[in-house]
Amino acid sequence: MSTNTYWAISLGLGLVVIVAAVVLLQIFLNEVHRIERGAGAIWAAGKQVARNTATTWMLAKLSGRLDRLTDEALRHDEFLRTSGGNGN
Repeated sequence: MSTNTYWAISLGLGLVVIVAAVVLLQIFLNEVHRIERGAGAIWAAGKQVARNTATTWMLAKLSGRLDRLTDEALRHDEFLRTSGGNGN
């Protein structure tokens, strides 16, 4: 074989390697974009959950206040029943 043939073979193999590398890198880039979109969706959902649960610590206080409100409403009901509801 001549030197020119070796050069042609090496250039051809180099071209095949370059094309394969470009294809693999493009596949990798597409996967990275897909993962990035998924991570963005998870981040948005996480922020929404955080907004929706930011005040859950107040539920215990709310429960106590609802109990007091219920007791007060029952006292009003009892008062209205015993007075006949006509203010006597």
